[in-house]
Amino acid sequence: MSRERLYLFDTTLRDGAQTNGVDFTLADKRVISGMLDELGIDYVEGGYPGANPTDTEFFSAKPDFNHARFTAFGMTRRPGRSVSNDPGVVGLLEARADAICFVAKSSAYQVRVALETTKEENLASIRDSVTAANKAGREVMLDCEHFFDGYKENAEFALACARTAYESGARWVVLCDTNGGTMPHEVESIVAEVTKHIPGAHLGIHAHNDTEQAVANSLAAVRAGVRQIQGTLNGLGERCGNANLCSLIPTLKLKREFADRFEIRVSDKNMAKLTKLSRTLDDMLNRAPNRHAPYVGESAFVTKTGIHASAMLKDPQTYEHVAPAAVGNHRKVLVSDQAGRSNVIAELDRAGIAYDKSDPKLARLVEELKEREAAGFAYESANASFDLLARRTLGKVPEYFRVEQFDVNVEQRYNANGRRVTVALAVVKVDVAGERLISAAEGNGPVNALDVALRKDLGKYQKYIEGLKLIDYRVRILNGGTEAITRVLIESEDEAGEHWTTVGVSPNIIDASFQALMDSVIYKLVKSGAPA
Repeated sequence: MSRERLYLFDTTLRDGAQTNGVDFTLADKRVISGMLDELGIDYVEGGYPGANPTDTEFFSAKPDFNHARFTAFGMTRRPGRSVSNDPGVVGLLEARADAICFVAKSSAYQVRVALETTKEENLASIRDSVTAANKAGREVMLDCEHFFDGYKENAEFALACARTAYESGARWVVLCDTNGGTMPHEVESIVAEVTKHIPGAHLGIHAHNDTEQAVANSLAAVRAGVRQIQGTLNGLGERCGNANLCSLIPTLKLKREFADRFEIRVSDKNMAKLTKLSRTLDDMLNRAPNRHAPYVGESAFVTKTGIHASAMLKDPQTYEHVAPAAVGNHRKVLVSDQAGRSNVIAELDRAGIAYDKSDPKLARLVEELKEREAAGFAYESANASFDLLARRTLGKVPEYFRVEQFDVNVEQRYNANGRRVTVALAVVKVDVAGERLISAAEGNGPVNALDVALRKDLGKYQKYIEGLKLIDYRVRILNGGTEAITRVLIESEDEAGEHWTTVGVSPNIIDASFQALMDSVIYKLVKSGAPA
């Protein structure tokens, strides 16, 4: 049975750029748009030409896409102006884009209050803008802003806006839940009514996530007839964000309700890169990935309790709704204070650590984990430190080097420009195969200085750690008072882009930090196969 085609429209570079703290550079836009094209997105909305220098430059030349249609966004002509006398519309028509996505009010209240114009003028603005873009040879679509709220207020006018765009030649009429407050059952009911006036093959959905239902609303709209879905990577967008394409894509491909009826251009091979794509975007934005994101989050296929872990070892489907590898993720059994033998074995298998099920050291490892977590260690969050602990308990980790002493000083002083600055200086003394090495380094804090000094000179092992860098540092105080215990988690990255986390615990924050730093370096040496 043939399946209907669904079209994916990505607005990460436009609507996603309205996220608090997100500011795409021109280079960012070029890289991200290329990744979206490679993924299989049908429309990549690059931004609003004329609104700012970055977007104007981005639309000065079309990207070299293999599949996606490069789309420019902007408003329909302003009330009281002609198309030729509206700089915004002229800029859209001149932009080097395959398609134009206009936005227009479709709520009588918004037209009256926000635009301060008449309903008739609003309809004329839609008609004139869509017609002009068609004459310019562009594929045209119209985002009907505030459509669902407008429909509930004045259905006749909201439908008139959508119908005017379609009858003027718009390829897509996109129904927008701009304020993000519409419920899924309302979306499904309203879209079903709209399809009586405009074919579903020409309708799209643009949902915001203010009630945490943007994905649900998008799927409800598909059920009711729309065939284009607009969204963003990682759900970026103003306020609470937009419909998350990283959730929508696997749902459309892996859930039979949709997979049996519809097809999208994202291949199975490309969907398996979705987790990497999601985290690459977060890295570019210097944001910590959402560990609990569906499908692509680090915790999406994690289990912690012993009975769940035991069942998953027998059949992963007992606690997984899809195969993690389908989206480029992997299952993980957390090693925690609830750890039993099944949990530990599952984590050893995942880490590729050899063991013998009859080895009494396995029981010792379980007890060691429980004791250390009772002291404050968190191995469920520190995969590399668990790896080293397991290897040391079950076998041996080479003593690549021995730290004989380290010292950290923090001082305030005036720099050459006469400004008062705070500087940390660390000195680390290590023994590498009988060779005593002393390294000193300054940093913007004691941990940074220690990190730089430790990795500055490790003799014959230096070549193995050249690409190692610290990318995240998190501190938690585990109890109160002057003798508080501190837990430090350090996330590291190597030259291949692989990430791992290490942990340190101590009443002294510097000591805890150094434990985690040491584990990070040693893990890199083990992973690299450095000789003892």
